[in-house]
Amino acid sequence: MRVNITLACTECGERNYISKKNRRNNPERLEMKKYCSRERKQTLHRETK
Repeated sequence: MRVNITLACTECGERNYISKKNRRNNPERLEMKKYCSRERKQTLHRETK
């Protein structure tokens, strides 16, 4: 049930992080604040396909 997902920065579009999630518990797209090395600050990262 757990699948690998890629998190991309919403400001610059760079795909910085790989994570796992359970699709049964979280069917919607995941969003978290993470550090972006290109922007050099914490930005919102969203799950991509």
